Amino acid sequence: MALNLESKKAIVSEVSKVAGQSVSLIAAEYSGITVERITQFRKQAREVQVDVRVVRNTLARRALEGTQFGCIQEKLVGPLLLAFSQEHPGAAARLIKEFVKENELLKVKALALDNQLLPPEALETLASLPTREEGIALLMSVMQAPMTKLVRTMSEPHGKLVRTLAAFRDKKQSEAAA
Repeated sequence: MALNLESKKAIVSEVSKVAGQSVSLIAAEYSGITVERITQFRKQAREVQVDVRVVRNTLARRALEGTQFGCIQEKLVGPLLLAFSQEHPGAAARLIKEFVKENELLKVKALALDNQLLPPEALETLASLPTREEGIALLMSVMQAPMTKLVRTMSEPHGKLVRTLAAFRDKKQSEAAA
């Protein structure tokens, strides 16, 4: 279906706005996948705050121009879907990684993160990044470890004294009983 100039401008503006609010982008080739599977993929994407777009490559190039994903423009060849992660850089990568297990026809062509073009092999690395909550929990456990060790070290002399006195008491009781 032919798009008029106003429709094209609206698409470019919309995709550019989404790109400006996103933290990562994955371009994947979807040819051969049924409409039902793509619809299922889009539904799963909405649940994890990933914006999936199927846009003509020329319009996508114009939309991504001037954004942090401009580096991916030369990889926009063929029928591609664009998955924008809205909050967490690994959200789209995890979603695509899970989807590829059931649908081998989806092939990742490129990834973009922080003005860097990444190879398709980086999908696994990006998918394994901890979420914000996991990162905070990990940081808190690392920050808490020295304090916990200090408290254990400070309480150990008192504990050792109590154990020594208890052993002495037990010895005196066993001698008195014998």
